[in-house]
Amino acid sequence: MGRRTLKPTSDTPDLDTQLLLSEVLGQTRTWILTHPDVEFEGTQSQTFLRDLARCEAGEALPYVLGWWEFYGRRFQLTPEVLIPRPETELLIEEALLFLRTHPDRRMAVDIGTGCGCIAVNLAAEIPDLNIVATDIEVGALRIARNNACDHHVFSQMWFVQADLLSPLKASFDLICANLPYIPSEELVDLVVARREPRSALDGGEDGLQIIDRLMVQIPDLLAPRGRVLLEIGADQAEAVQTIVQNAIPASIVEVLQDLAGRDRLLMIDRRG
Repeated sequence: MGRRTLKPTSDTPDLDTQLLLSEVLGQTRTWILTHPDVEFEGTQSQTFLRDLARCEAGEALPYVLGWWEFYGRRFQLTPEVLIPRPETELLIEEALLFLRTHPDRRMAVDIGTGCGCIAVNLAAEIPDLNIVATDIEVGALRIARNNACDHHVFSQMWFVQADLLSPLKASFDLICANLPYIPSEELVDLVVARREPRSALDGGEDGLQIIDRLMVQIPDLLAPRGRVLLEIGADQAEAVQTIVQNAIPASIVEVLQDLAGRDRLLMIDRRG
């Protein structure tokens, strides 16, 4: 029933149904697959039908579940924050490579942290890392705090309501940012803009307005030989490189591609 119900609105109706059942029954997805004839108990049937109806109506599955997995960890989610995407794992990998090869660099900031999936993963992987998580939305910071507690890294983190880096005064070895970069007019036709917070997607007229503002702030806060990792749209590399070169002339800029071969991450190294 679940598969038939979700097929018109989901590209993965089988997986979605399995995850809904797993949540309702309190079992793993593997258990669900090996027990196809399991019967509901008590109010489980009502809960499953309610959640199925929410998905059928167009609500994103992670919001119905209240969580989503990213980089092997489960993160609490609400419609106040963006759903983590697999392509953002490239940013995590590059951040960890930098931190592991520079053990003396242990001050980082995650700008626009959302649910905290970048900051929390970095703190969990690098136990002596100190990381500031900023977001303009109080609700997002509350969710990020919850996730930091869930993964036992709260003591490594500071949470600051901020418009990018504006109130901060520290010197950072590593600056991470997955900012809104979709042009405003493109959001009109995107399903994601109807399901997820527009403020986490809308990059302004050209998609680069927020990135442009960030680059103006970075020179005062990025340590010599520090690194910036910035997720970008697949067609934005050239334009963002120009912004960086104007804002941080003493820098080396490299564009990294995701697994699909699309430009995805801008790596900026500040010369000493």
